[in-house]
Amino acid sequence: MTEARLRYGRGSLAFSFFVQGVTFALLVTRIPAIQDQYGISDGLLPVFLAAVPILAGVGSVVTEKVVARVRPGTVLRWAQPFVMLALLGVGAGDAVWHAAVALALFGLSVGALDASMNMMGVSLQRAYGRSIMLGFHAVFSLGGIVGASLSWVGAHGDLSLLVSYLPAVVVLLPAALIGSRWYTEGGAKGEEAEDAGGAAAASVSFRLLLPLCLVMCFAYIGDSTVSNWSAKYLQDVLGSSEQLSTVPYNVYMVTTLLGRAVGDYGVRRIGAAAVVRLGSVVAAVGFGVVAVAPGAWAGMAGFTLLGLGLCVIVPQTFAAAGRLFPGASDVAVARLNIFNYVGFLVGSPLVGALGDAWNYRGAMLVPMVLVLVTLVYARSFGGDGARYGGGHERARTVDVG
Repeated sequence: MTEARLRYGRGSLAFSFFVQGVTFALLVTRIPAIQDQYGISDGLLPVFLAAVPILAGVGSVVTEKVVARVRPGTVLRWAQPFVMLALLGVGAGDAVWHAAVALALFGLSVGALDASMNMMGVSLQRAYGRSIMLGFHAVFSLGGIVGASLSWVGAHGDLSLLVSYLPAVVVLLPAALIGSRWYTEGGAKGEEAEDAGGAAAASVSFRLLLPLCLVMCFAYIGDSTVSNWSAKYLQDVLGSSEQLSTVPYNVYMVTTLLGRAVGDYGVRRIGAAAVVRLGSVVAAVGFGVVAVAPGAWAGMAGFTLLGLGLCVIVPQTFAAAGRLFPGASDVAVARLNIFNYVGFLVGSPLVGALGDAWNYRGAMLVPMVLVLVTLVYARSFGGDGARYGGGHERARTVDVG
């Protein structure tokens, strides 16, 4: 595989991560507007919100079966436009069943999108022979910041959802389709298995994958805690103003971007396991600071630490699955991807229930403990940040930037 082809493949996949970051942020940051447009009651809203990650898990399972016949790049090429068109459908409807159909399509297609993007990222990382997964997820974070900013413009200008969504879809959908021409994978499955010396079979052992599944779940419990409860916590528990309560999530997204931007360098220097251990400790300290914060500014310092700590865990979990099963990395990534939706489903209601039954300061200690459990499983990430199923040898002959 030529150096230019790998570079183009890396750039086109990074753009897909960016587009997905924008699209996802446009949806989740306008949930109150979606609720108002369709007249969805407070009691019914959790059903709609839960349906999206459940169906995304279904989409990930289906993708595992589909990639046995077609390449992940083909799945990604078609899933990404479906995600954006589903977003447009959410903004265009006026009846509850319209929202239900659009969100169902969004969930199914986003599951296929997430799985196929990370499959390709793992494959390209193997070809590079060094850590690049955090870079892809950094671009996703950048897209999330852009999408949240566009949502703010739409809300500030009192624009309808359709008017808010349409410019982003009109620009990004054709750009994503054009970019998909350069999708590249690190090698065929047979080559990967040969590079691994036959160490991995075609099937994936759930017993071996389970530690990574738990880490993925715990990380997303922490992430969903920030996205769903940071504003309420700052305002109701720490006594901030309504305006200030919107800041922690933006700070979290920015520090997530910064942490991921330098994370690959950290993996190359000290190894994936050490980076995950460090991230877990920093995230746990962040939850601890949030739990004991005397005021709003101390609370925001805690959320800043959370962004820096949690940001490295998810990308490295996908990368570890690829290293653990080099001959069946697509299957491993698809199965692992399900647990990001499990964590998202569990995290928000868990913290809410504990906050109502006990108090929200105490509720913040639960994701803190779960993140610390990641330390127990850190050995599953390996000790050498340069070994990616044969990429170490390939890196000597293909010098890619």
